[in-house]
Amino acid sequence: MTNTRTERDPLGEKAVPVDALYGIQTLRASENFPISGLRPLPAFVDAVVWIKRAAALTHSETGRLEQPLADAIVKAADEVLRGEHRDQFIVDVYQAGAGTSHNMNVNEVLANRANEILGKPRGAYAPVHPNDHVNMAQSTNDVIPTAMRLAVLATLPATLAALDVLASSLLDKGVEFDGVLKSGRTHLQDATPIRLGQEFTAYGHTVARHRQKLAQAADWLREMTIGGTAVGTGINAEQAYPALMVKYLRQVSGLELREGQDRIQLMQSMGDVATLSGAFRAYALDLNKIANDIRLLASGPRTGLAEIVLPAVQPGSSIMPGKVNPSIAEMVNQVCYQALGLDTTVAMAAEAGQLELNVMMPVITHNIVFGLQIVGNATRVFAERCVDGIEADEKQCAYWLERSPALVTALAPRIGYAAAAKLAKEALSTGLTVKELVMQKGLLKGAELEDVLDLRAMTELGVPGGKGLPGG
Repeated sequence: MTNTRTERDPLGEKAVPVDALYGIQTLRASENFPISGLRPLPAFVDAVVWIKRAAALTHSETGRLEQPLADAIVKAADEVLRGEHRDQFIVDVYQAGAGTSHNMNVNEVLANRANEILGKPRGAYAPVHPNDHVNMAQSTNDVIPTAMRLAVLATLPATLAALDVLASSLLDKGVEFDGVLKSGRTHLQDATPIRLGQEFTAYGHTVARHRQKLAQAADWLREMTIGGTAVGTGINAEQAYPALMVKYLRQVSGLELREGQDRIQLMQSMGDVATLSGAFRAYALDLNKIANDIRLLASGPRTGLAEIVLPAVQPGSSIMPGKVNPSIAEMVNQVCYQALGLDTTVAMAAEAGQLELNVMMPVITHNIVFGLQIVGNATRVFAERCVDGIEADEKQCAYWLERSPALVTALAPRIGYAAAAKLAKEALSTGLTVKELVMQKGLLKGAELEDVLDLRAMTELGVPGGKGLPGG
């Protein structure tokens, strides 16, 4: 028995593996693009299959597609959506422009499987043909931008949920650490006091704001391009097609979707996904900053700040016994750097469209979906395996705070900026604390001294010990 079957397309004949659900056009693409070994992400496969399924139901409803053929396509699509036949989607992520290769991969797989369901052999493409039936009233040019939006919208909820988890973890630490007084730092130099809880609460609010912004940015993606066919004008699609497609896509995906108001615009412009990618980039920047701050606050344990203690998740060195590293935060850094590169690719590719089409959609889709996945996963792991287990070293926080020359800031309203600056310089040169110097010089005494140098009061709005001052 032969292990191949012969298939034909406009370019000629090719031997296709006999057991393959894909066909000749998929095989040509596989041979043309041996680039990365990366296969389409599951969310992208699902999105295109959703479109083919919705199209079969739409054409069945309008009477354009015979019921047995529509039923077979739907059944084949449902098999893929259950996780079957996933090894048949073989076109490399880096492929011909617009995504024609991936679109045809899906068309061929569903056509061959539908024909099998109808009792016909693979490769015959009868009675179900990849182009005539599975791709009916579609073009790669409206399928792929629609699939891009669907894939992103389907991936985003898990990412947003991860941000919710991290924001909650950080805010919980904000409450837990609210009583821990420490030195603030600006320019990596000592600054006025702050509470460790205030720092973590601010981190939590940062993540929560980005969660809101990502959700807002996704709204533009809910407008579906499908029905635009080749250049957005809708040639070969019947009048009822766009609205019915949106109806069936809502059903199969569970997503909130809208019919595109200007399908030509949605095909020309990748601004929708670039907007989301920009919001995603902004989050990655702040997430990276938070991870860096956590690493800095935990530095030590003897020669760094050591104001917090991170949970030990694995040994930190193959040569230095007992060393524990901020492994989770380091992972977050690396993911964020990757995410920034992914966004740069999306931005450059989004600008690279010409006239009625952006042919860079495959790499745009892969990068934004992959980015949402890895950043979402890193966010959740950061919360669960790092932030939730952080402990404060209150003694170390107090040690640094008591020695901070920036405490003279509380004295400036009474003794003036110049005198306070001189006092700070003296504290540094003598090794005495600001409080010790004030007592030694008799600048303040008793209750007034305690009020002005009340460290907790310095972490709130107001003038420490300001009751005797105008407006106090």
